[in-house]
Amino acid sequence: MTDPGAIDLGAAKALANPLRQRMLRELKLLGEATSTTLAERLGVTTGGTSYNLRVLAKHGFVEEIEGRGAGRERWWRHARKDVRFARRGEQGEEMRRALDELNQLWLSEDVELFGRFLAARPGLGPWADAVPYSRGSIEVSLEELPAFFEEYLALLKKYQRAADERPPGARTVQTRFLAFPDPEEDITPSS
Repeated sequence: MTDPGAIDLGAAKALANPLRQRMLRELKLLGEATSTTLAERLGVTTGGTSYNLRVLAKHGFVEEIEGRGAGRERWWRHARKDVRFARRGEQGEEMRRALDELNQLWLSEDVELFGRFLAARPGLGPWADAVPYSRGSIEVSLEELPAFFEEYLALLKKYQRAADERPPGARTVQTRFLAFPDPEEDITPSS
């Protein structure tokens, strides 16, 4: 059954654009920004950032801040949105291609971001040691895995806070979750 919150093909394609991913990251870092600010930070034209902000807004990934700005100036912020995808077996070929592209983009960005962390680590003081890491495995049925994932998401949401709700000294900590069946395990059905 398809998740009712699953995003559509247009939203998947909107996310699979590298510039839009960079813009989303900047908005998360800055909190709020204009297309001009984003253009300057990313080294692109304001027309490009304006267009891409509108595409992201169309799919609910960013939102305009009403009442802020003068004249044609528009301020934007990242919209907290639960991004879900239909199960791969329920996706059409075009959606699969878009999500494969998006997943490759995200994985590349994650590896690059971790490399930047390692380079900056000597100057991070006590935060240099703040890298909980776990490589493990769980034994679950196909029916249990979605429940496990929802529990993980609930834990993440508990600590996702708006800027005005952060405790003193808090900073953004990147978290990633990846789970996949061991392709080499013998899965002979038990009788």
